[in-house]
Amino acid sequence: MKNSLLVLFLSFICCNNTKVETPIKDYSSNNAVALEYCKKNEFNEDYYFLVDLSIHPGKNRFFIHDFKENKVSDKNLVTHGSCDQLEENPDKWEKVKYSNTVDSHCSMKGKYKIGKRDYSSWGINVKYWLHGLEKTNENAVKRVVVLHSWDAVSNGEIYPKVSPLSWGCPAVSNAFMRKLDAKLKLTKKPVLLWIIE
Repeated sequence: MKNSLLVLFLSFICCNNTKVETPIKDYSSNNAVALEYCKKNEFNEDYYFLVDLSIHPGKNRFFIHDFKENKVSDKNLVTHGSCDQLEENPDKWEKVKYSNTVDSHCSMKGKYKIGKRDYSSWGINVKYWLHGLEKTNENAVKRVVVLHSWDAVSNGEIYPKVSPLSWGCPAVSNAFMRKLDAKLKLTKKPVLLWIIE
């Protein structure tokens, strides 16, 4: 009887063509820390941006978290840095490496204050300066690691394909940047962007 059940179970797994969705991660502890940080430092308490670079670069990993509704109000793709200027990085397309070093082209973990809106030669010609708030990202301004859009970034998931690589900037699609820009232009207080792994 046990063998019959095992065969039935295995045949169901092998023959079932149902798409298996990737489980949604629980960011409740990150959201709580982010809200506390925003309250303490007089940042915007309506929402923040969470970028999880542990997620495959062909899947959504830039999240707008609405503090009031306690939910993700939007999400999309985002690039990571190539990190190949100072050392070889053969896995750069799928595996993120981090460094705060100037000219490394790596991504940087940590909390950022989204600063001044400025002209960009990329995408929709808008960028926001990112001010690193931790040791892991304190060179963001020196490195000109900014939030901007790029024509090469898709506006939806492309898994198993990957997004293009940046020089460390979290670059998004033009359509998503228009949404971010619309939100950021309305805020009176700084907005938190937090890159995690």
